[in-house]
Amino acid sequence: MRAHVWSAKERQMGFRMRSAEATIGDSSGMMQCTWFNQPWVAKQLPVNAEVVVSGRVGERQGRPCFDNPEWELWSADLVHTGRLVPIYPLTAGLQNRTVRRVMQEALERFVDKLPDPLPEDMRQRLGLAPIAEAVAQMHYPTDRGALELGRRRLAFEELLPIQLTMQLRRRLFQKSAPAEPMPMTAPIERAFKETLPFSLTGAQERVLFDVLNDLRRPVPMSRLVQGDVGSGKTVIAAAALVAAVENGRQGVMMAPTEILAEQHFRTLKQMFNANGDTGPVATAHPPFLDRPLRIALLTGGLKAKERRELYDQLERGEIDVACGTHALIQGGVRFHDLGVAVVDEQHRFGVMQRAALREKGAHAAHTPHMLVMTATPIPRTLALTLYGDLDISVIDEMPPGRQQIKTTWVGPDERTDAERFVRAQVEAGRQAFVICPLVEESETLDVKSATVEYERLKRQVYPDLRLELLHGRMSPRQKDDVMRRFRNGDADILVSTAVIEVGIDVPNATVMMIEGADRFGLAQLHQFRGRVGRGAEQSYCLLLSDEPSEDARKRLELMEETTDGFRLAEADMQIRGPGQFFGTKQSGLPGLKVARLTDVKLIELTRGEAGRMLDEDPGLTRPEHLALNRRVALLMDSIVDEEH
Repeated sequence: MRAHVWSAKERQMGFRMRSAEATIGDSSGMMQCTWFNQPWVAKQLPVNAEVVVSGRVGERQGRPCFDNPEWELWSADLVHTGRLVPIYPLTAGLQNRTVRRVMQEALERFVDKLPDPLPEDMRQRLGLAPIAEAVAQMHYPTDRGALELGRRRLAFEELLPIQLTMQLRRRLFQKSAPAEPMPMTAPIERAFKETLPFSLTGAQERVLFDVLNDLRRPVPMSRLVQGDVGSGKTVIAAAALVAAVENGRQGVMMAPTEILAEQHFRTLKQMFNANGDTGPVATAHPPFLDRPLRIALLTGGLKAKERRELYDQLERGEIDVACGTHALIQGGVRFHDLGVAVVDEQHRFGVMQRAALREKGAHAAHTPHMLVMTATPIPRTLALTLYGDLDISVIDEMPPGRQQIKTTWVGPDERTDAERFVRAQVEAGRQAFVICPLVEESETLDVKSATVEYERLKRQVYPDLRLELLHGRMSPRQKDDVMRRFRNGDADILVSTAVIEVGIDVPNATVMMIEGADRFGLAQLHQFRGRVGRGAEQSYCLLLSDEPSEDARKRLELMEETTDGFRLAEADMQIRGPGQFFGTKQSGLPGLKVARLTDVKLIELTRGEAGRMLDEDPGLTRPEHLALNRRVALLMDSIVDEEH
């Protein structure tokens, strides 16, 4: 409010506190203002001076009043009141009034000297404000519309170098590394589909078309396939590997863990008709090929002699398809003629690991085609930003007949019922997961730990059942051994931390019980839920949460309401923000300061502008592009640095 100072004085309040009191008013009335522990304010408010005051209106002795309001003497250029004012993050001893004053002076002196990295013709064509105007409006906007115009301009400037970097990486790679076309012939494709024990869904047919079309081209495929848990991504990967073998090349499938690599190995053996072999190399006799096909499993757990033999066979071309972990990108591995590389659970691998796998075929005449897959549904805008160097296909349809997992939020009064339900499932011959947020007890967080819960369940609840414990502090070998025992039916209940998230297949597991479910995001809860429901029996997900916050309550209710992973992923990013989406920092992606990954239209606009700019100036060497060129070079370096 704007008024005149009627009186101002210091006042003793209690034994130690001195404060300032002022009465301000105009013809319509008066208001009492008090500044506790700020007696000096009284001397800065001369009687009859015009003042502007803002804050929360309270009440004292039945009259309205201000306690510790913002204030300043009236002028044509208000900083603290009477307008939209910035609230800055502060360190100890600093006040927003001080920072505002400094920022205002800095803007007045320097904002017009800021270089603008965006070409003028681009700004005019897209209606983007000049840099000086955008920065000024972000700090001291004339109104909310001007604030949004400034934010949009700076967000565009932040996103454009990211899109340029991703697209430039892709273009440079495709120019420097041609690929050999690997068409799958129509009879092979038809025979491959006929051998499957199920019909492909419409979404699988669409994505398979994309992949096979990529393989026909003389540039390396760079495609990301997204598909919810159980949507059928592996069959797409298998088809790409078959295309490589049909064309006399090798294929490889890389997973982040040994247990997942073994799972892919078993699946491919079954698809390719090689069920008899038990060692790390199997000979398959697929009815859709006119020759045998040799599949190998290469992990860090192989004995030295087995590993050397596999290395030799891969280099001589005697292995057609290899499954494995990061062991596949170690120095000793050489392929005879790698045609297709498949990376599963893409967000678990960095850019350089992906490149290292691809380079395993670089000594040959042609670069291998790359197919990356993830069961983590990624919001469209996040995918456009994180994977701007990849084409994206989505399997957004589940196979018919798959039973919906029944999801229930369990309150503290229902815990005993939930534990009895788990027992009933185990006694019926099923298995169960119990997920806890932490490994050990925390003094600061009142949440269940896996070790304590494991001991409680083993001693007090299920002393007669077989329990296993899994957590991230175990070695990879220990984790794989635990998972292997559980998968083989040697344990009834697996108590685990979030390490269980990646796609392990245990068809006999029908219950996923998640302790402290309010501690996890929607995307992670959905991944946990996807560990069950893989067999013929009805499966259940129990979300245990004692006192969820309002946001957590919304998440739990949404989990009960839908099993659509993409809907949950969008909601998760809205609630928790993109920085928490994967739980760990995605390599190469800078932290966004202004842009939001919910800005769908703005991200698509920058993606299109980046493509247009690189079409016109592939090296970004024009004078008007040099500032952007420098930012792109820094991003390129940061991607490499963060992965080494």
